Amino acid sequence: MKHSLLYERHEAAGAALRPRDESHPLLTYGEVPAEYEAAASGAVLFDETDRGLLRITGGDAAEFLHRMTSNVINGLEPGQGNRNLLLTGKGKILFDFDLARTEEGYLVSTLPGIAETLQQKLDMFLFAEDVQLEDQSDSSAPLYLAGPQAGPLVSGLGATLPTDDHAWTSFELEGKAVRVTRLDSYGPEGYRLDGGPELAEPLWNALIEAGARPAGRIVADVLRVESCRAIWGQDVDETVYPQEARLEEAFDLSKGCYPGQEVVAKIDTYGGLNKRLFRLKVSHSDPVPRGARLCRHDADKDEWRDLGVVTSWAYSFPEDTGTVLAYVKRRHQEPGTVFRIDDGPAEATLLD
Repeated sequence: MKHSLLYERHEAAGAALRPRDESHPLLTYGEVPAEYEAAASGAVLFDETDRGLLRITGGDAAEFLHRMTSNVINGLEPGQGNRNLLLTGKGKILFDFDLARTEEGYLVSTLPGIAETLQQKLDMFLFAEDVQLEDQSDSSAPLYLAGPQAGPLVSGLGATLPTDDHAWTSFELEGKAVRVTRLDSYGPEGYRLDGGPELAEPLWNALIEAGARPAGRIVADVLRVESCRAIWGQDVDETVYPQEARLEEAFDLSKGCYPGQEVVAKIDTYGGLNKRLFRLKVSHSDPVPRGARLCRHDADKDEWRDLGVVTSWAYSFPEDTGTVLAYVKRRHQEPGTVFRIDDGPAEATLLD
């Protein structure tokens, strides 16, 4: 798996790090509250240089992607994009990725370690089509900037800001092109900047000098849980429907057929989801492990019922306690509903 290109820089700066071979190894530069405040009132900078990238080209690329993925492909112009999914025939999520339309074809940005597997999966559906799938992860080194001052900082480097979600523009830094994509990966307004490996450190330095504060996974998780945004491998896997994970932005029901479309359309039309992702406030600030169960007492049967499962935990500064993302079964999704966590005594209260 591709590793962070800035690991040594973070290490030299005294940042808290996980092992190099783990995804998103940067945890914090040591002042989590200040990093969170930067995201709320300034700009916070994340290292995403270990993300993967696929380049998809060829005369049949548009039609191939349009019939294979869940979101619109036909009609996208260069400079546009979307969040997209590859689903199973039963409508559950195989892959979650960001797609960009370029002059030459399409770029697909993936979480670390996913690009090669996605390439292999797509290749299984190719026969005689004129489609080329190239893993270009080694030529990509994105950074992510979020917060209310993110836009002005990026503009200050000479970029014209994209305004629509997943739209992108480009500018030059040290004579090389940098692609800027408008995203809200962690909730607040944000931009992904990718100038390739050679510009990773110069771009990181330029953004910090402009006023961005470096941060890591701890604050990224705080922001993500606050905004109830699911992430593949943590909150999403092949057992989850898009609507359960609140991924309505990542599929389109009017584009025609694609794997899983009929199931997703039926859910949209008739409802019937057995569970949905929610944010809950925990009665303490200690971490809650992924997989912890949410239970309620059934007075009629005098038994505890298993009604949900935790997928992510983060400390909430506004709530001044722990918060979790969890899938909660229907008929138990009213705000204020209280659950016991595992065998107790800790509790979790549904927020939204």
